[in-house]
Amino acid sequence: MLLSLVSESSESISFWNIIWFIFLAYIFFAYLMVLFSVIGDIFRNKESSGFTKALWILLLIVLPIITVLVYLIANGSKMGERSARQAEAMQAQQESYIKNVAGTNSPADQVTQAKALLDSGAITQAEYESMKAKALG
Repeated sequence: MLLSLVSESSESISFWNIIWFIFLAYIFFAYLMVLFSVIGDIFRNKESSGFTKALWILLLIVLPIITVLVYLIANGSKMGERSARQAEAMQAQQESYIKNVAGTNSPADQVTQAKALLDSGAITQAEYESMKAKALG
């Protein structure tokens, strides 16, 4: 179809040929998105064995459209649950990382740490007062 559009002269390409090409490209892109989503879910599924995963992948190679439809019918609701669990885990990991990096110490914790440094002799009284003012103010 695409080669026939390119090889024909520009006068014979109709508006409907262009619309049909755009429609087919859209369908193909949507199919690829579903295919990659299914492949990702196959490997994300911890409940199935390696043999089952290999069988699904083999079927995706041999009969791709039929296998995608069967997989979506058989595992569609579980796909959503696994995806949601993974998104929640990633969000919790990201929040943990941000809290770790940001150092969410309260002003009281900062004053306590500064006092410990003063008591150990690591900082002077002026530095302690400066840290205390920064933490409280």
